[in-house]
Amino acid sequence: MIEKGLYDSYRDLLSNEGLKFTPQRLDVLEEIVSGEGHRECEEIYMSLKQKGKSVSRATVYRTIDILVKNNWARKLELGDGRARYEHKINSSHHDHLVCNSCGQIIEFMDLNIEKRQEIIAKDNDFILIRHIHQLFGLCKKCQ
Repeated sequence: MIEKGLYDSYRDLLSNEGLKFTPQRLDVLEEIVSGEGHRECEEIYMSLKQKGKSVSRATVYRTIDILVKNNWARKLELGDGRARYEHKINSSHHDHLVCNSCGQIIEFMDLNIEKRQEIIAKDNDFILIRHIHQLFGLCKKCQ
């Protein structure tokens, strides 16, 4: 169940995008917020279907696009042509280690990397707005 403040903010977000607040769009948000990991739109859609929710694929895709556009979700491009998504609601910043063999995604946060990025940006008279840091290799199981 979505908390009242998030519910109201979501209603406002959809209104600002010219979209109606529907039970189906709420179901998509709830699924993303309650789901763990990094999932494709199709996985989110299938999970909703398995829970008996009446949501179209188009609604899932469009809603996720709106969430990404408004920084409520992150789209991960991992080089395999399949986009994955994770919510950013009440989620702290992190980066990703991606296994090229099994596809496992490990989240990590390193303050030294974060500080170094700021220094590099400052040294180059660059204002850093956001970054995506993904490291690709082999996990322990696949080595």
